[in-house]
Amino acid sequence: MPSNQSPLGALPSRFRRQRVLIIGCGDVGLRVARQLPPRVRVLALTSSDEKRPAFRTRGITPLAGNLDQPATLRRLAGLATRVIHLAPPPGDLPDWRRDPRTLALLRALRLRGLPQSMVYGSTSGVYGNCDGDWASEVRAVNPHTPRAQRRVDAEQQLRFFGRSSGVSVHTLRIPGIYAPDREGGTPRARLLKGTPVLQQADDVYTNHIHANDLARACLAALWRGKPQRVTNASDDTYLKMGDYFDLAAGLYGLPRPPRVARSSAQADLPLMLLSFMSESRRLANTRLKQELRITLRYPTVAQGLVVLAP
Repeated sequence: MPSNQSPLGALPSRFRRQRVLIIGCGDVGLRVARQLPPRVRVLALTSSDEKRPAFRTRGITPLAGNLDQPATLRRLAGLATRVIHLAPPPGDLPDWRRDPRTLALLRALRLRGLPQSMVYGSTSGVYGNCDGDWASEVRAVNPHTPRAQRRVDAEQQLRFFGRSSGVSVHTLRIPGIYAPDREGGTPRARLLKGTPVLQQADDVYTNHIHANDLARACLAALWRGKPQRVTNASDDTYLKMGDYFDLAAGLYGLPRPPRVARSSAQADLPLMLLSFMSESRRLANTRLKQELRITLRYPTVAQGLVVLAP
């Protein structure tokens, strides 16, 4: 199938009246909605009154509800034929191993009229530190942070939900998302601040996906994804983090970031940034290409970032 063809194009007409519910309809969710054909009704869960007019302007029907308030989710039961779950787990929890938001969503969906398929946007952080080795989907998870552990819990909940209900659940493990029109989706601001990167001897491999390619992967998984299957949603770039910022600096005409030893970084950099600098892996994307049949429009960050060059 050509890469620009809708995943609905090959479906019999009797199956084309679909209702897609997006949970966590932020930047990627809006890109997903934009790529769906007009005949598909798009619904989005939101707890924000301010976002509802913008959703309606984009042809999205807003549904009032809050994943942190399970009683507000009952109206979701039976509404959608397909669901894309992109909402992150909550931040600070007494039990850092659990994702109560996914549990609340699945309980609501079980009440009536189950969807045909679901896609869950997880994180490649579930693999933990692989010391630069390749991480395919069959590699055992080894989360090192509470954030990644909660994603593992959500994956397990969804896998059980799929197997016990017959719903086709497909999980995408997502690395760093970037795009020129995405808020915070470029390295320019960090380069302007002069934030250091690790010296070559201490540096880690990092992985990326353009936001538009990720939206296409969500739709392909929603219609073509194998049930109870995991796919790494990553491009073909295999760069260490410092080399990535050096590449971006060259494209923007900015100075390269300073290089520091890991010992210095631990004293000077924020904990969140240090967590990314402590895990090194290269994501294998064979399933993305062969099973979901995605032809990446931005196979490398060099191609995805070049449009940002002045």
